[in-house]
Amino acid sequence: MVVQIPHLWNETTREVQFYLTSLNSDPRNLGQVIRLHWGVENGLHWTLDVTFSEDACRLRTGHAPKNLALLRRIALNALNLEQSLKRSNRQNLIEPLWIIIIC
Repeated sequence: MVVQIPHLWNETTREVQFYLTSLNSDPRNLGQVIRLHWGVENGLHWTLDVTFSEDACRLRTGHAPKNLALLRRIALNALNLEQSLKRSNRQNLIEPLWIIIIC
Protein backbone atom coordinates (compact mmCIF):
# COMPACT_ATOMS: atom_id res chain seq x y z
CA MET A 1 0.00 0.00 0.00
CA VAL A 2 1.30 3.44 -0.96
CA VAL A 3 -0.21 6.58 0.56
CA GLN A 4 0.34 9.90 -1.18
CA ILE A 5 -0.77 13.26 0.14
CA PRO A 6 -0.43 15.79 -2.70
CA HIS A 7 -0.82 19.49 -1.89
CA LEU A 8 -2.14 21.50 -4.85
CA TRP A 9 -2.69 25.20 -4.24
CA ASN A 10 -5.23 25.30 -1.43
CA GLU A 11 -6.39 21.68 -1.70
CA THR A 12 -4.90 18.65 0.01
CA THR A 13 -5.99 15.17 -1.01
CA ARG A 14 -5.08 11.69 0.15
CA GLU A 15 -4.52 8.95 -2.42
CA VAL A 16 -4.10 5.29 -1.53
CA GLN A 17 -2.69 2.89 -4.11
CA PHE A 18 -2.42 -0.87 -3.77
CA TYR A 19 0.10 -2.99 -5.65
CA LEU A 20 0.24 -6.77 -6.03
CA THR A 21 3.60 -8.40 -6.61
CA SER A 22 5.34 -11.70 -6.29
CA LEU A 23 8.68 -10.01 -5.55
CA ASN A 24 10.34 -10.86 -2.26
CA SER A 25 11.76 -7.49 -1.41
CA ASP A 26 11.78 -4.84 1.26
CA PRO A 27 9.50 -1.78 1.03
CA ARG A 28 12.34 0.53 -0.01
CA ASN A 29 13.15 -1.58 -3.11
CA LEU A 30 9.47 -1.93 -3.98
CA GLY A 31 9.11 1.84 -3.76
CA GLN A 32 11.96 2.24 -6.25
CA VAL A 33 10.34 -0.24 -8.64
CA ILE A 34 7.01 1.60 -8.42
CA ARG A 35 8.67 4.99 -9.02
CA LEU A 36 10.57 3.55 -11.98
CA HIS A 37 7.34 2.25 -13.48
CA TRP A 38 5.55 5.59 -13.10
CA GLY A 39 8.63 7.43 -14.39
CA VAL A 40 8.23 5.58 -17.70
CA GLU A 41 4.48 6.28 -17.70
CA ASN A 42 4.97 9.96 -17.03
CA GLY A 43 7.95 10.30 -19.32
CA LEU A 44 6.54 8.91 -22.55
CA HIS A 45 2.84 8.16 -22.32
CA TRP A 46 1.94 11.39 -20.57
CA THR A 47 3.94 13.38 -23.13
CA LEU A 48 2.19 11.61 -26.00
CA ASP A 49 -1.21 12.22 -24.44
CA VAL A 50 -0.61 15.91 -23.76
CA THR A 51 0.93 16.58 -27.17
CA PHE A 52 -1.34 14.47 -29.38
CA SER A 53 -4.37 13.75 -27.14
CA GLU A 54 -3.53 10.09 -27.52
CA ASP A 55 -6.00 8.88 -24.88
CA ALA A 56 -8.88 10.44 -26.83
CA CYS A 57 -8.06 8.40 -29.94
CA ARG A 58 -10.70 5.71 -30.51
CA LEU A 59 -8.98 3.67 -33.23
CA ARG A 60 -8.83 0.12 -31.92
CA THR A 61 -8.94 -2.27 -34.88
CA GLY A 62 -6.59 -3.45 -37.60
CA HIS A 63 -3.18 -1.91 -38.05
CA ALA A 64 -4.31 1.67 -37.40
CA PRO A 65 -3.37 1.81 -33.66
CA LYS A 66 0.20 0.60 -34.26
CA ASN A 67 0.65 2.81 -37.32
CA LEU A 68 -0.57 5.91 -35.50
CA ALA A 69 1.56 5.10 -32.45
CA LEU A 70 4.61 4.91 -34.72
CA LEU A 71 3.72 8.22 -36.41
CA ARG A 72 3.20 9.89 -33.05
CA ARG A 73 6.58 8.73 -31.77
CA ILE A 74 8.31 9.93 -34.96
CA ALA A 75 6.58 13.30 -34.63
CA LEU A 76 7.47 13.51 -30.91
CA ASN A 77 11.12 12.79 -31.69
CA ALA A 78 11.08 15.52 -34.35
CA LEU A 79 9.50 17.95 -31.88
CA ASN A 80 12.13 17.10 -29.28
CA LEU A 81 14.89 17.86 -31.81
CA GLU A 82 13.55 21.41 -32.21
CA GLN A 83 15.72 23.47 -29.87
CA SER A 84 15.40 27.00 -31.30
CA LEU A 85 12.01 27.70 -29.71
CA LYS A 86 11.60 27.53 -25.94
CA ARG A 87 8.02 26.32 -25.98
CA SER A 88 6.20 23.14 -25.17
CA ASN A 89 5.82 20.38 -27.74
CA ARG A 90 2.11 21.12 -27.90
CA GLN A 91 2.81 24.77 -28.78
CA ASN A 92 5.46 23.77 -31.34
CA LEU A 93 2.93 21.42 -32.91
CA ILE A 94 0.73 24.39 -33.83
CA GLU A 95 3.39 25.80 -36.19
CA PRO A 96 2.26 25.83 -39.85
CA LEU A 97 4.54 22.93 -40.77
CA TRP A 98 3.09 20.86 -37.97
CA ILE A 99 -0.60 21.13 -38.76
CA ILE A 100 -1.06 17.41 -38.89
CA ILE A 101 -3.93 16.03 -36.91
CA ILE A 102 -3.06 12.52 -35.85
CA CYS A 103 -6.27 10.80 -34.85
